[in-house]
Amino acid sequence: MPISDYLREIRGLVGHRLLLLPSVAAVIHDEHGDVLLVKSAAEGRWSLPAGGIEPGETPEEAVRREVAEETGLAVRSTRLLGVVGGQDYRVTYQNGDRVEYTVAVFACTVDQAELTAVDGEVSAFDWVEPSTVSERLDLPYPGQFFHHPTAQPTRGN
Repeated sequence: MPISDYLREIRGLVGHRLLLLPSVAAVIHDEHGDVLLVKSAAEGRWSLPAGGIEPGETPEEAVRREVAEETGLAVRSTRLLGVVGGQDYRVTYQNGDRVEYTVAVFACTVDQAELTAVDGEVSAFDWVEPSTVSERLDLPYPGQFFHHPTAQPTRGN
């Protein structure tokens, strides 16, 4: 669902004014350690599977719901990687809506794997090497969020 009923109601009251939105994002690794990115059908931007927290929902519930809606994957959060926000997380959408996200970013493990666009919000998926994820994203998530927790450091000669 591109915009929740809750956010649609708020937008009806405030128009395109800047809204501060509590949000979540998921860092999901495949068996090779690559990170899942999704491409927005509406904006054409690459992002982590992510979205807003709904009223009454915990951040962990929100990340499971958002990942399922965007990717069809059933996930569980394994740890909180960090919380980011501020002016660097402001976005103006094509329709003029302005938002500033505060994002709780979770490492997630896939419990059920059948990657498919479910809600029409995502037009493509890509598995990206952790060291190149940041350059693909519009939002400046810290690069250390993308390192696979079991990855071993590369040894020099």
